[in-house]
Amino acid sequence: MMTGVKRLDWFLAGAVTVLGFVLMYENITITDAGDARSIADGSMVHLTDSHSWWMIPVFLGATLPVLWWRRSVLAVTGVALGFLTLHDLLFGWVTRCGAGLPLVFVLAFLGALTYPRTKAWLAVGLSALLTVAVLVVDATTGPQVLALALPLVLVVFGIGRAARHRSVLHQQLKIRDEELRQVRDDRAALAVADDRARLSQQLDGFLQDRLAQLTTAAESSDGLAPAQARALLESIEAGSRRTLDDMREIVGLLRGGEVDLAPAPTVAHLDALLARHPSAGSRLTVSGDSRSLPATVELSAYRIVEYLVAVLADRADAPIHVAVRFADEALEIRVTGPVGRGVDVKAAVARAKERAKLLGGSVDMKIARGQARAVAQLPVVG
Repeated sequence: MMTGVKRLDWFLAGAVTVLGFVLMYENITITDAGDARSIADGSMVHLTDSHSWWMIPVFLGATLPVLWWRRSVLAVTGVALGFLTLHDLLFGWVTRCGAGLPLVFVLAFLGALTYPRTKAWLAVGLSALLTVAVLVVDATTGPQVLALALPLVLVVFGIGRAARHRSVLHQQLKIRDEELRQVRDDRAALAVADDRARLSQQLDGFLQDRLAQLTTAAESSDGLAPAQARALLESIEAGSRRTLDDMREIVGLLRGGEVDLAPAPTVAHLDALLARHPSAGSRLTVSGDSRSLPATVELSAYRIVEYLVAVLADRADAPIHVAVRFADEALEIRVTGPVGRGVDVKAAVARAKERAKLLGGSVDMKIARGQARAVAQLPVVG
């Protein structure tokens, strides 16, 4: 296939070319007696001047360039006007309207659809001249049909302009939607950076306080009996372990992406998350041994559902089902819902997978017939 030529271009050029070939063949094969009968019954206005076989290639010179209308509708219309003017000069009164007028309408519509206002009016001007070239010495209609054909060209041009306006509006809305998504992501990133900074300050203060407590306890061991010293060391060890566990939890929040300090959302908040979705069909089901889990697991579970619901809730009428199952060693989350066209599911799944990976878990997503099914597995430690 030629570079830049699409199936629609082949169809348009092929249709007007076939019409032109058939029409020129009829001009070649019609007899003077047939012309006379057609004039007598009113289906023709003039005898056919020529029966030359050269009518076919000259006429096809006007239709074949439609293949390349995407490069320049103005150029294609100019070429068609040149070949049809040459056709008029060489062959005089023959029938051209049956293929020439469809060619005019196609080019007028494409010019209106393709160009901004100034070039579009130039294209419709060339289409009007092309209409004159088609009808001025047309043996079937005669030039009197110009009074009807030229307004029809303007009507087709208006339809093309309306189609262009709708296309431009759709593109602008698409760009605006992408900009709003980007702004939302940027705001989320700024919030994450702010929360991480506050968490870092909190971690620093927390460590200073705990280390001061442990240092004070260690200094108080002088002069204690062996049993008392052993008990003190055991309390220091227990305190150290609690400090390490708390550090791990806070570091997990720092690494995990979006964090929230007031307080961190949990699995129990998923009902409220789905309640913000306008579809009445959205629901949450919980099964298994429901219990409190480590904060990092609870937060990650909430965020994973949040990421997935954000893209599946792109349509207001899209029912979403979230199923949470508490197993002995893992928390299983299933999210199902329809996927709208143009929705960036990959980005949401990538964020969910990154969140699960921090805990050694996984997220799998399958999309079939416009329906998305995501399964997340989060190991439960402790």
